[in-house]
Amino acid sequence: MFMFLQICSHVALKEDWFAVPSDDTRPTPPVQSPLTITSKSKEEVPKHQRCEPEELSLFPTVYSLFPNNEIPFPDCTQPPLSQNGICDTSLSTEARAAALVAELTLDEKAANLVNNAPGVERLGLPPYEWWNEALHGLAGVSPGQGINSTFTQGNVAFNSSTQFPSPIVLGAAFDDQLVHDIGTAAGLDYWAPNINPYRDPRWGRGQETPGEDPFHVAQYAYNYVVGLQGGVGPAKPKIVSTCKHFAGYDIEDSDGVVRGSYNAIISTQDLAEYYLPSFRSCFRDAKAGAVMCSYNAVNGHPSCANSYMLETVLRDHWGWNSSAHWVTGDCGVALALNNGTDLDCGTAYSSYIASAVQSNYTTEAQLDQALGRLYGSLIVLGYFDPPEGQDYRTLGASDVNTPATQKLAYTALVEGITLLKNDDNILPIRPTGQTVLFVGPWANNASVSMFGNYNGVAPYKTIPVPTANSSSYNWKVTYSQGLQYVLSNDTSQFAAAVSAAQEADVVVYIGGIDEQVEAEAHDRTSIDWPGAQLDLIQQLAAVKPVVVVQVGGGQIDDSSLLQNSNVKGLLWMGYPGQEFGPGLIDILSGVAAPAGRLPVTQYPADYINQVPMTDQSLRPSSSNPGRTYRWYNGSVIPFGTGLHYTEFNVTWATGGSGKGTYDTASFNDVEDPKDLAEFDTFQVNVENIGSTPYPLKTLVAYARAHNVQPGATTTLDLKVSVGQVARNDANGNLVLYPGTYTLQVDLENLSGPTAEFQVQGTEAVLDQFPQP
Repeated sequence: MFMFLQICSHVALKEDWFAVPSDDTRPTPPVQSPLTITSKSKEEVPKHQRCEPEELSLFPTVYSLFPNNEIPFPDCTQPPLSQNGICDTSLSTEARAAALVAELTLDEKAANLVNNAPGVERLGLPPYEWWNEALHGLAGVSPGQGINSTFTQGNVAFNSSTQFPSPIVLGAAFDDQLVHDIGTAAGLDYWAPNINPYRDPRWGRGQETPGEDPFHVAQYAYNYVVGLQGGVGPAKPKIVSTCKHFAGYDIEDSDGVVRGSYNAIISTQDLAEYYLPSFRSCFRDAKAGAVMCSYNAVNGHPSCANSYMLETVLRDHWGWNSSAHWVTGDCGVALALNNGTDLDCGTAYSSYIASAVQSNYTTEAQLDQALGRLYGSLIVLGYFDPPEGQDYRTLGASDVNTPATQKLAYTALVEGITLLKNDDNILPIRPTGQTVLFVGPWANNASVSMFGNYNGVAPYKTIPVPTANSSSYNWKVTYSQGLQYVLSNDTSQFAAAVSAAQEADVVVYIGGIDEQVEAEAHDRTSIDWPGAQLDLIQQLAAVKPVVVVQVGGGQIDDSSLLQNSNVKGLLWMGYPGQEFGPGLIDILSGVAAPAGRLPVTQYPADYINQVPMTDQSLRPSSSNPGRTYRWYNGSVIPFGTGLHYTEFNVTWATGGSGKGTYDTASFNDVEDPKDLAEFDTFQVNVENIGSTPYPLKTLVAYARAHNVQPGATTTLDLKVSVGQVARNDANGNLVLYPGTYTLQVDLENLSGPTAEFQVQGTEAVLDQFPQP
């Protein structure tokens, strides 16, 4: 197999090129890229094909989802509402919103600044629920009800929707187009996505994010939001997307420190370099319609009352200042309202904001501004417009769950499953009539935990053992539970599991962690394998070769599994969603090939004793060994690791040089023992950037090659922007430094070829970061 990867190699930047707009830090839109891959295999493509964007059906908007469940629209044909300027489509958004707000009393204004806004009956303004969730599929709908309620459209009752794998799995796929597709499928007015980077392995909500790298998380934010809204700031958006939690949020309840009272001390450099790029991507670049401020304070100022963050950075520096842009939060009243928080997802505003006005702690003009932004977003969505021409109102129950979205859920899982060990090519387990024993608390578990945080109800669940029993796999499948749940220390079933292993050819142990270990409001107290799982795995491995599959969002210290010579295989799959069974068994059997990459660092278990969660700094110090792959070098398994069923040799090929050009790397397949159609993920890191201390490496580009058919050739671009190779200085300014830069391609868990390029001239500030 010969593959050609285009990558920025020899770029000499002239001095007069240094006036680079800050747009060079913008994420790359989902595009097809130049990697040429040729396979000599003859096997047909696996039965599951990638679901292309044009195959997808959109979910309906929240307003039309359940028309028989009394979700009313305002009726602009009937007075008194019809007599108000809100119904005049010839006016500007600002003028329409102002006309409605002017008709409200102080108490009516206060009452409608909360998520479950009651509306104003005397004006014909219906209630509206602002709080909805679609982290990885429909999980909450208006008015204030979860998807586990039963709704009807016409004579059709339904209470489920397609549930995708958790975002950490999507992060492992390193596939921007996939993220865009899922955002398109989940396009409702929802509070999503969660784009706080996964800084500490103990964080209970790390599963909700795509990973630890700020560039990767920024790309995820951009593509998910553009998919959700139907474009970048489209004239007629599908939804108002809400990125959360702004900012510095990654603690739930660590050693008595609770998120709602926590003050995150973050340097300006770390803020600009690590904590904010994903939000810049969401608001400046993707133009999301709303932001949720965080529970915690940052540098002494509560996030929802932080004028520096909400006004100086968000609205002024990033230009997020449309009349339809608004901020929602969980903290309160005058301070929050005065500093930029428009909507309260609670009751503080409705209970106290009117009296705060009367006591001169805030002004009615502040309420008017907040309500104007909220109603402005509904105007942009067409909420007050005639139903004619509102295409999304015609969608209904049949669009919430379709064959295309089910197929997309399968594709997302298969792309995210990550192979971490494959000694003696134990995988794939070919359909040769082998006896395969499944063991472990996740092997036959159909609980809702398979969906992770903020899940809705799926139309169906699939799990490994029944799927493996399908005749299409041609295995003799046996099952022994071994442990009932992940935290169990009950060894009473061990003997039966070991006895069953003696009769098998290979053992597949499926365990890990679940939401008893990691969840919202619950950080982890250990990053080792919980309960008696390691003991059981070791006993099984003493009898037969074992493949271990880890379920769960956070990483677990796999040191003992990597060292055990009879633990032949190791897979990580996050929280898999509704396609748990087919996705995993297809990877195990070779129907599909793994190409996920770890989106986080796997730390040793003792790491949690070396640094408290409350230390927000990234760079190593006397009290901090460093955080993430950029600053920590003691990982058990590094960020970006991911093995394949095919081995590749990588060499550089010739190419041109100059501004905006890309040299070519040649990838030579020396052996294709599995004769499979392949997927692959390529990452490009840059080293030795700017002033010391240097990060160990920095991800500057990645791309995924899809379904490379045996004997076929495809191409893939990896584009490295000027902004991405720049560094943030101590004041947070984005600086492009002159000197020699080294690019390196990571292939599987090894370092690939390197190339150098020169930046000539003097250092240039690409983005002047506002100071606190």
